[in-house]
Amino acid sequence: MTRDARRGRPLRLDSSAESADPTKPAFLSRPENAPVYHGFSVIPETETDGWVYGAISDFDTEEPETEGDGFVIAPDGSRAGVAWATDTAEFYEISPPDAGRWGVYGVCFPRPVSCLSDIVENFRAVLPLFQARYREIAAQQADEADVE
Repeated sequence: MTRDARRGRPLRLDSSAESADPTKPAFLSRPENAPVYHGFSVIPETETDGWVYGAISDFDTEEPETEGDGFVIAPDGSRAGVAWATDTAEFYEISPPDAGRWGVYGVCFPRPVSCLSDIVENFRAVLPLFQARYREIAAQQADEADVE
């Protein structure tokens, strides 16, 4: 049985995340100074050299998922969005860096995801692509600061 595309994917929420409005989930009402993607689950098992994956769409499913959404947290705590799929280009920019994040990126996961070990394996497989992009952005920002 396939999921009705109009219903979307289940979200992986962080039930302990504070909301600025107690009548709304934290991701819809971030407290002041909360990072982008606040309210979604950070997956500690993915931690690799200080980098961590956070899940927006749930990955613990009966049927393997071939696409989903998440975010990556760099060692300095900065974040970027992730739209992953198993049938897409290796790595591409969806949205450029802005004040809250160092961009949103599409990435190809090597295999479908249906459990924690799948998300860990896929995240670690694509992590070098995010690390390289993060270094590029940091270098650009350093160059811009030198000009000022």
